[in-house]
Amino acid sequence: MKRFQNTILVLFLLVISQLNAQPFKYPESKKVNTADNYFGTEVADPYRWMEDDQANLTKLWVNAENKVTDDYLAKIPFRDSLKSKMKELWSFIRYQTPFRSGDNYLYYRQDPNSNQPMLFYMRSLRHVPMSLLDVNKLSVDGTVSFTQTSPSKDGIHVAFQVAESGSDWNKIRIKEVKTLKSLPEVLIGIKFSNISWWKDGFFYSRYDVPSNENMLTAKNENHKVYYHKLNTEQSQDSLVFEDKEHPLRSFNAIVSDNGRYLIISGSESTSGNNILIKDLFNPNKPSIKVVEGFENDFEFVGLINDKAVFFTNYNAPKKKLILINPEQADIKNWKDLVPQQTEILQSAAISINEMVLHYMKDASSRLYVFSKEGQKLSEIPLKGFGTVDEMNSSTSDSIVWFSHTTFTSPNTIYYFNTKNNKLYEKYSSKLTIDPADFETKQLFYKSKDGTRIPMFIVHKKGIKLDGNNPTLLFGYGGFNISKTPEFKTERLVFLNAGGVFVMANIRGGGEYGTDWHQAGTKLKKQNVFDDFIAAAEFLIKEKYTNPSKLAISGRSNGGLLIGAVMTQRPELFKVALPAVGVMDMLRFHKFTIGWAWKTDFGSSEDSTEFKAIYKYSPLHNIKEGINYPATLVTTGDHDDRVVPAHSYKFVATLQEKYRGNNPMLIRIDTNAGHGSGKPISKLIDEQADIFTFLFYNLGMTL
Repeated sequence: MKRFQNTILVLFLLVISQLNAQPFKYPESKKVNTADNYFGTEVADPYRWMEDDQANLTKLWVNAENKVTDDYLAKIPFRDSLKSKMKELWSFIRYQTPFRSGDNYLYYRQDPNSNQPMLFYMRSLRHVPMSLLDVNKLSVDGTVSFTQTSPSKDGIHVAFQVAESGSDWNKIRIKEVKTLKSLPEVLIGIKFSNISWWKDGFFYSRYDVPSNENMLTAKNENHKVYYHKLNTEQSQDSLVFEDKEHPLRSFNAIVSDNGRYLIISGSESTSGNNILIKDLFNPNKPSIKVVEGFENDFEFVGLINDKAVFFTNYNAPKKKLILINPEQADIKNWKDLVPQQTEILQSAAISINEMVLHYMKDASSRLYVFSKEGQKLSEIPLKGFGTVDEMNSSTSDSIVWFSHTTFTSPNTIYYFNTKNNKLYEKYSSKLTIDPADFETKQLFYKSKDGTRIPMFIVHKKGIKLDGNNPTLLFGYGGFNISKTPEFKTERLVFLNAGGVFVMANIRGGGEYGTDWHQAGTKLKKQNVFDDFIAAAEFLIKEKYTNPSKLAISGRSNGGLLIGAVMTQRPELFKVALPAVGVMDMLRFHKFTIGWAWKTDFGSSEDSTEFKAIYKYSPLHNIKEGINYPATLVTTGDHDDRVVPAHSYKFVATLQEKYRGNNPMLIRIDTNAGHGSGKPISKLIDEQADIFTFLFYNLGMTL
């Protein structure tokens, strides 16, 4: 037996030596003579042709790059066994938070062998749930998903937003709940919309649909709010609101609980919105402009005594709840319902009796019960460091539903009864690995400018701080989005093999409110990268790891983060995993919804902001003669949020300029978008490849 094991080890080492010895032969990436002049600075863009995702040359390049990556991964001996282990760990039931449908409840549950969640119907808390609808039957490969489900107030109908291949473009379909009969109409052009029912139809938002040739890249303009009446063609829908003078603004509409008010929220970026209220009982009455500017965020929560409750950061960087009377909406009449607290307010749910407010302390969730008069009554106990993912409630129900997750446990579904003030556990998932084998702790470190930054560290119990642990450092740092404890199945594989997972809560996010976010935007964006680099230095100093054992990962804005820090401090990291990243900071605003990101990034069209952006733009800071970390970029060919050209151009430039031994690879998922709605089969394939690359380049085995 020992002889057999020695033979396996020799073969493994032989394969590794061959992989390291073989020079990489990347596909040829055509270069064109294209350049732009930014305020006197000439910037070459030789791979601009890759921005045309439908061009034959681009498709050929994608296929060739995928082949190189697959050939590389196929030579790693444990690729298949790692994928099998990942499948095994993924084999558990996942639950989503139930929501009210008339007098009943609906919720999604995903079984181990299903690519997408199935919709279940629950008559009451005491009744056994029944399977209502299986979206898996809509596509063979599981690439059709529901992105939003909205039942009518009476529970008779339910409307679904349906996405294909992970695209942000959706369609709306409608079914009768009891019969599952589909209504004939299918609404198209849906993007960044909600569905809000009123009478015998609903309000929604849509764009004019672009041509198929540029559907995934064209700039999104002229968002409009419509009303759709059931059993009618979309062409008969009533235009409710548009803003022709500002084509880049987007709008969402929601009907108040009593059916009287339509609250229209308009935005021109990813933060800040205005508010318009329309009296649906008095259609001839002029709409009321409640908020005109875009300096603050306002989110409608519900009604209390016919007054609108808004969640806002107006005069409250840590957020608060305010009351606005639609009949007396002038700012001088606004009243604080729950003033700003020490902790950061995340969301609120109003029931028939009381309110449940979700706060965050040091990037971990807290839940409190408040009276409708704004008085704090009690705290709902939660287990350890975790995140409340979603709360659902109704002003006609005493039940507040929510889910809670940790780094090592999937969603557990709870409901809190505001009548008896008791908490009940409804659904939980069972894993093949015991979460008790791992520990999570929170530490704080100082960034370059002395700012105190929190980080979560997760690992097996009994770890030795000898500076030799394979470590994966994750971050985001943007758009006021807080990165809090989250469960990812693929990370369990890494943790179980002795890896250390670290999440750094860097500036640019919302972990400490508006000021924390603003400290990582525009001309201050370098703070985000400095915070992340300081996290890596802290982990090395504290003997968790060393540069030859340290990997970094991030998605979307986090992909930008990884691209920036690997080009600024390449010697700190062994592996870089930028996913669906914004890599071309000079042209991001020219595609789909990219124009809305200017409030976080700034713009190359501004001379001062251009200088700041150009200094860190990942694509434009790749240099020759630098030993970059082993890099695997991931993206999807249907990503119409961060178009894949960002990743294509970044990898082509790395492959052109890098001459070392580390691989510079890209994995391009087909029929996949930015990540939302990706089927389990594709997730397993993708994550197995990513972690195979990670394990191999960090010297790990299963």
